[in-house]
Amino acid sequence: MARETKSGLSDLGGCQIEATLQLLDGKWKGVILHHLLRDEVLRFNELVKLLSTITHRTLSKQLREMEVAGLVARTVYPVVPPRVDYSLTPLGRSLEPVIQALGRWGQENLVAVEDAALKPCQMPVGSEAIMRSAA
Repeated sequence: MARETKSGLSDLGGCQIEATLQLLDGKWKGVILHHLLRDEVLRFNELVKLLSTITHRTLSKQLREMEVAGLVARTVYPVVPPRVDYSLTPLGRSLEPVIQALGRWGQENLVAVEDAALKPCQMPVGSEAIMRSAA
């Protein structure tokens, strides 16, 4: 049974993989981390331009969640207009090999995954499935 830890992440019976995936959960977090690893410091609007289909609300939410988790540092400068920079903390930077591995896997395998998804389903459906299961 899962129990909540101080960070709000579930202790899933010692499953560090699941806990790590919870940290990276969200369509954009991996891509945000990738850009912050590459560019080191980015302003909010720079991230918006890099992630052209993300909404301001979603980007704010994803950044806030990563800030709470200790992966991203948010620096606010007291100037007009307001300036906010985002960068990775040492903990966030420690995800670099994970993000790089995900990128390599994608380069090596996404074509095969897309090809598999385009093939007609080999699973029987309807009465054919019922007949096979009864046999």
